[in-house]
Amino acid sequence: MRIFDHWQDVAAGARGASVALGNFDGVHCGHQRVIDLARRDDLPLGIVTFEPHPREHFAPDAPPFRLMNPEARANRLARLGVELLYELPFDAVLAGLSADAFAREVLAEGLGVRHVVVGADFCFGKGRTGTATDLVRLGEALGFEVTVASLLADGDHIFSSTAIRSALSDGRPRDAARMLGHWHRIEGAVLHGEKRGRELGYPTANMSIKGLHPPRFGVYAVQVDVLGGGHVGRYGGVASLGVRPMFGENLPNLETFFFDFKGDLYGQHISVALIDHLRDEARFDSLDALITQMDFDSAQARAILAALG
Repeated sequence: MRIFDHWQDVAAGARGASVALGNFDGVHCGHQRVIDLARRDDLPLGIVTFEPHPREHFAPDAPPFRLMNPEARANRLARLGVELLYELPFDAVLAGLSADAFAREVLAEGLGVRHVVVGADFCFGKGRTGTATDLVRLGEALGFEVTVASLLADGDHIFSSTAIRSALSDGRPRDAARMLGHWHRIEGAVLHGEKRGRELGYPTANMSIKGLHPPRFGVYAVQVDVLGGGHVGRYGGVASLGVRPMFGENLPNLETFFFDFKGDLYGQHISVALIDHLRDEARFDSLDALITQMDFDSAQARAILAALG
């Protein structure tokens, strides 16, 4: 997959795609339906999205809300067969374009799109004044086809990033996965930590969750994909997500213990899928009590992962 961070002077080989347009935070089942409608045998498949997320531009001090960082989103889109990913810089210039100007300057002249698919609730342009219906009209005038996808629902509930965030906040990763169409994953580089886990017999790979919506704090059964280096592959594990109350820490992070693994992962990029929430964070009376609980957590996680097959 080729990734572009602009819409101006795009090479001829990256123009003329059939694209799905939106934020695609989480790349959930509703997003996947939009992407599927953009698939054409005669045109490359592209995604037009924004980085940073528009909400981060307009409300930079708001609590973290994203389900995916750009790396995780790109990895998921590549798995879906996307060939061209346009991560347009959402800044004051882009935010100031009217709906007409966005359609003309970005989609038609900049990217030269042939076909655009959006969800029925899509809004665009300065002040979010443009609607999906407006885009159909503009596409007819500017020479590209527009398809509007109906919203995907599960019974009375629309599949949405908001509903997925709610499930994760409640510690219901399987419900989130049902709406996502895949396990919720936290991706990024393995960072150096305090190395307390190694001293306890549970060495962990530490990751930041900065900028992401925090799932319910606690201990999870997880699957981990190592994406590069000498240990590429999938591993089972158990992870602690939170602020480590046993040690007085207050900066949330994710610490993952890999089952049956030996090796150095510092600096490598990994993808941690949350499978089941085992328990909330807790403070223990002693390190021995903590280790006993970690032994129990690991056994429980192994059983859950074995049942997945």
